[in-house]
Amino acid sequence: QVQLVESGGGSVQAGGSLRLSCAASGDTISTYYMGWFRQAPGKEREGVAAVTRNGYTNYAASVEGRFTISKDNAKNTLYLQMNSLKPEDTAMYYCAADLRVIAGWLLLRGSAYNYWGQGTQVAVSS
Repeated sequence: QVQLVESGGGSVQAGGSLRLSCAASGDTISTYYMGWFRQAPGKEREGVAAVTRNGYTNYAASVEGRFTISKDNAKNTLYLQMNSLKPEDTAMYYCAADLRVIAGWLLLRGSAYNYWGQGTQVAVSS
């Protein structure tokens, strides 16, 4: 069973950048489907980006072109590079993983993932 720990959150001004990390332990992530999700206060959790075990990536329309998801199997770590941040990106960010095959249309659905980290807070000021 994999354990996930996020880091890299913080406060940044609009237009700035942050890189989130999700360090995995207990198993190697090379065979996992993984994703980043976020939840703002009073809002539902939403999928941000996902990567399959073969490296296929999928992004929410709201972050396409600004965020990049990547997986370093050697370091057993998932990343989310966030550029051109906007105040509406403010949220708690979570990484998630699952060993099962996830269909493309489900990659940004939280219910498709069994393993979750505790989250890291991102705050973007205008």
